[in-house]
Amino acid sequence: MAQRQALVIGATGGVGGAVADRLLADGWRVRALNRDPESAGRRSGRTGLEWVKGDAMVAGEVVAAAEGCGIVVHGANPPGYRNWAGLQLPMLSSTIAAAKASGARILFPGTVYNYGEDAFPRIDERSEQNPATRKGRIRVAMEALLRQSGAPVLIVRTGDFFGPKPGANWLSQGLVKPGRPLASVMYPGPLDVAHAWAYLPDVAETFVRLLAADLADFEVFQMQGQEVDGHQLVAGLEAAAGRKLAVSRLPWLGLHMAAPFNESFREMLEMRYLWERPVLLDNARLVARLGAEPRTPLVEALRATLAGQGSLPAAVAAAA
Repeated sequence: MAQRQALVIGATGGVGGAVADRLLADGWRVRALNRDPESAGRRSGRTGLEWVKGDAMVAGEVVAAAEGCGIVVHGANPPGYRNWAGLQLPMLSSTIAAAKASGARILFPGTVYNYGEDAFPRIDERSEQNPATRKGRIRVAMEALLRQSGAPVLIVRTGDFFGPKPGANWLSQGLVKPGRPLASVMYPGPLDVAHAWAYLPDVAETFVRLLAADLADFEVFQMQGQEVDGHQLVAGLEAAAGRKLAVSRLPWLGLHMAAPFNESFREMLEMRYLWERPVLLDNARLVARLGAEPRTPLVEALRATLAGQGSLPAAVAAAA
């Protein structure tokens, strides 16, 4: 790709931050859009990024920030699932306008929210998207907007994210408490049900490797990621933390009771169905293109994640 300059929208978040790090390591110049770039730069702890001022909801500001860029990474995501209906499509429209103005390819992280239970247990790129939730319908609309935009697009669909920086994901917000030594796990579903997880550095590596491949204008690939049930995930966390962990179920009834007063809880409840049955991703198309899927061993990925969010016991952290 001739223009090795990228704009990342959402560089303080999980996917955006991980892709920004990987692009920098690969020699790209990376701009990061934020309404308060000085504060965002301090919070992110990332070096090498060119922070630029701009609002993802204002198309003109995103277009200006993307000038000269060969890719635009759309990692924007409302925190705590809040106001998806009001924010997601307008922010994506800004990204599309910027990509079309600069001739850039859009990098977009896909989710399993697009699918209802008719697509389970194993989803591939041809599975029908019949979402069961409001957020799922928004995600389907976002991908339809990308497909109709005329801009080049690369979508990589994954399971639930986790990674070295705590953020808006199930592992650090639901299963494990950041900032304290890990002693227990609160699991959202039955422990014997398989679930797809995606380690953020592996997601970023997949995006960057695909950029070097021969891509059509609109491409969708899926990552299998870490395909484990609750027992396997807990065993991985115990190995990473070097101790036995207490395991309990997420108190869904409590979330129901608090939901009228907490938007994040209401949005989490909508996703409960994804924990009750296996939801797995077929990566055959990705493997055919790359030869293998980038995948960090589970315990290594979990140890880095726990260390990053301050959840390793002191002795294990010192050894790591």
